[in-house]
Amino acid sequence: MLRVEDINVFYGKIHAIHDLSFHVKEGEIVTLIGANGAGKSTILKTISRLMDPSSGIIKFRGEDIKKVPPHQIIDMGMAHVPEGRRVFSKMTVYENLEMGAYIRKDKREILEDLEMVYKRFPRLKERLKQPAGTLSGGEQQMLAMGRALMSRPKILLMDEPSMGLAPLLVDEIFDIIEKLNQAGTTILLVEQNAHKALKVADRGYVLETGKIIAEGKASDLLEDDSVRMAYLGG
Repeated sequence: MLRVEDINVFYGKIHAIHDLSFHVKEGEIVTLIGANGAGKSTILKTISRLMDPSSGIIKFRGEDIKKVPPHQIIDMGMAHVPEGRRVFSKMTVYENLEMGAYIRKDKREILEDLEMVYKRFPRLKERLKQPAGTLSGGEQQMLAMGRALMSRPKILLMDEPSMGLAPLLVDEIFDIIEKLNQAGTTILLVEQNAHKALKVADRGYVLETGKIIAEGKASDLLEDDSVRMAYLGG
């Protein structure tokens, strides 16, 4: 479904991503793990076209998207849940969810998808008229996920969904991620909580300073001594 080949990304003169290649098959959860500054968020921004690679290929569903503008990426079936949630704080919960469906014209199906979001995130239904900026961190994360789902994505790019959340909420978010995948959504997950990420993922890639240093089945990476020592607390 998604194939990244030999991409290089720069911030000015800083070479952030080095000849990086990986792929995501339809129906998978694939996770990118690594320390702060490893380049995980940069990779997602590059895939969703918020940043330009200096070289390399990015193919989504067989089509080269390296020069596709970001707003068209959504229409192609890709949605990005950004680091820090990035909800529209002065707009209501309902208005944020509406924004997720702004490319769509199928009003009846939009209403059906709103009901689906309410079912997955019942707390959002309780707060539809509440400004998004007044929600808790966990509720804002649910809203960011719900907003992305309103575009009916084929693949969901998720950037640090557990950041800043209490342990119980982290468990809830990862449970939702698994259920979304079971319902048919392919997921590319960037996450600092490597243990949680590898527990839900099919496969994983370990990044260090913009390069992939290890890859494999998530279950194998969980048992890899070097990965355990560096990212899983031994």
